Amino acid sequence: MISKTTNGQPEALGVGLYVPTVAFFNSADEIDVETTISHAASLLQAGVAGIVTHGSNGEAVHLDHAERQVVNKATRKALDDAGKSHLPLIVGCGAQSTRETIQLCKEAAESGGTHTLILPPAYYGGLVTTELIKQHFITVADASPIPILIYNFPGATSGLDLSSDTIIELSQHPNIVGVKLTCGNTGKLARVIAGTAGTSFRTFGGSCDFTIQTLAAGGHGVIAGTGNLAPRACIQLFQTWEQGKLAEAARLQGVVAEGDWAAIQGGFVAVKSALQRYRGYGGLPRRPCAPLEGKALEAQLNGFAELMAYEKKLSAQ
Repeated sequence: MISKTTNGQPEALGVGLYVPTVAFFNSADEIDVETTISHAASLLQAGVAGIVTHGSNGEAVHLDHAERQVVNKATRKALDDAGKSHLPLIVGCGAQSTRETIQLCKEAAESGGTHTLILPPAYYGGLVTTELIKQHFITVADASPIPILIYNFPGATSGLDLSSDTIIELSQHPNIVGVKLTCGNTGKLARVIAGTAGTSFRTFGGSCDFTIQTLAAGGHGVIAGTGNLAPRACIQLFQTWEQGKLAEAARLQGVVAEGDWAAIQGGFVAVKSALQRYRGYGGLPRRPCAPLEGKALEAQLNGFAELMAYEKKLSAQ
């Protein structure tokens, strides 16, 4: 259930760390429901503000519609079982056609999602103008039973990079309630925040390596894949900044950014490999993706070492 304000609009998303979870598969290459639930439960215990399924970390392009709903339902169960039913479950629903995007939004709502996260269509990039992209989002927002967030990630959309002007214009739609900026453009982030000031629209950084920059500009948090591995460290960074401990926050941002760099370089495959090494679960990605091996794997995992040591320290407190 989505909370509404007195004017009937969706209640604003809270400030904090949102984690786009990875997908877990069993030995039969089917969704590992048990691990999906237990992983989500561990994130909730750490204090995350919400969970995202089928983001770039979630192998959405490797899942069929039915599998997506299985993941959503399992994650919803984790939220409900933990007494965290009020927290958002944001579901990635990007597709190349407006029609399928709307279908995914409806399926997300039916399987427990409270919000959707939508990449702009980019396969036919040379044929899709800015006006057509805006119309895509407006049409989806009109039809979606749950509010949507814009997902700006040029790396996943053949270089398509929505401008701050486009995002601010789309923010005026009552069912478009936020944006995730994985473009890393902090100038754009600041412009969107300024352009939507005084509204319930929420602007999130798309990576934890610029958490401080996001918060300093007045942003509302980050949606960060490295939160799968180190949710407490990422949350500690928020708290340290909010407490005004700027030097300590800057130091901690460096630790988080170093670990995040390993995740950025290796993508969700690196995150799953690190989960396997440091948590004892994670498993394999779906083909054609595959983890590194041998010395290359060890070098990749070493990039997470300092961050994971800090996470272990926080977990023991």
